[in-house]
Amino acid sequence: MNLTKFALLGLAVGLAAPAAAFAEAEPLRIGVPTTRSGPYTLLGDQAVRAVEFAVAEANAAGGVDGRKVEFKVVDDEASPDAGRRAGEKLASEGYRILTATVSSSVGLAMSTQLNRWDAMYVATINKSPKITGDSCHPRMFRTNHSDDMDIAIVGPWLKDQPQKTWGIIAADYLWGRGSGTAFKTTAEGLGRTVKTEVFPPVGTTDYAPYITQLRDSGVEGLWVALAGADAINFIKQAKQFGLTDKMLMFGHNVVSPSTAKAVAKEMVGIWGNMGYAAAIDTPANKAFVAAWKAKYGSDPTDYEGETYAGMQVIFAAVKKAKSVAPADVSKAMEGITAATPFGDVTMRAADHQLEEPNYLGRVVEKDGTHVIAVERTFDAKVATPGPNPACKM
Repeated sequence: MNLTKFALLGLAVGLAAPAAAFAEAEPLRIGVPTTRSGPYTLLGDQAVRAVEFAVAEANAAGGVDGRKVEFKVVDDEASPDAGRRAGEKLASEGYRILTATVSSSVGLAMSTQLNRWDAMYVATINKSPKITGDSCHPRMFRTNHSDDMDIAIVGPWLKDQPQKTWGIIAADYLWGRGSGTAFKTTAEGLGRTVKTEVFPPVGTTDYAPYITQLRDSGVEGLWVALAGADAINFIKQAKQFGLTDKMLMFGHNVVSPSTAKAVAKEMVGIWGNMGYAAAIDTPANKAFVAAWKAKYGSDPTDYEGETYAGMQVIFAAVKKAKSVAPADVSKAMEGITAATPFGDVTMRAADHQLEEPNYLGRVVEKDGTHVIAVERTFDAKVATPGPNPACKM
């Protein structure tokens, strides 16, 4: 099946088990408003693949609480306006449990409409603290790591690094700006100085002016908050200009299998947080990775692993609710403990943030190839800061 073709035509996809295998119950319909065009298309492809895999797996096992699972994909164009239209289209057609959006700004744009649409939204990729902070919503949840969770594990790492002066290069939109601000606050709190900050627009292909500015600033370390094609283009050019060899780099959401597949050699030595890694040592993750590799011939990426985990939380809440109504599923999701590749994790009721472990790693050379090594693991208690008091449900 050509999933992209079906997604762009706006067709619902129901996979695996025959209809006769399911109980006479309303299907569980998952709406996927995610990026199918532009520089984040690669990330949207991964999100869709994870949803497809989780749906097929669930249906092959008899569905979720006996319900057949269906999903439909609509392009959100990585734009808040297009994202709202995508979410509304899906909700109006009965796909009212929404998930797997790439851009935080799109997720936040949809959140304002959830009551009107009688829908709910489960973020599996969005990192903006606003989702579980001042923009939190009774029907919005996050199953991936927030910027705050990533920064919580960066502090202990940065404290051990000798570099005193730092620069920031971050995408010029909600997530990139927020990431840069969070790092600057942490760095300055540890006695470091942030001397230079640059914010190229999403979709930049020529990073030479930014690289020159960073190189000439004389900083010893660099915080990189770019994603998808932006991260790949920057890493290639940073290596060509000698920037990678000149300073220590930390990539926020950069050290991932999808990025490493394109520029592994150029990434050697770059540190980064890892929201998910195939090397996570839990029985559930080992089973997931084995099944994924059997189907696709490669390890799941971070976006695939995180979105798959989010689907498991949705399935658990539907089972608990004994319903697919968004209001019922939202209520059931608060405080639920679900089995995921991270192990058994709990959705915090106070701000709807999933409490889960977090990881730091980097690309290294091993046996003539380049692989991502998990260097440090932080358990959920350390990796998940307390609820943001700005969240008022």
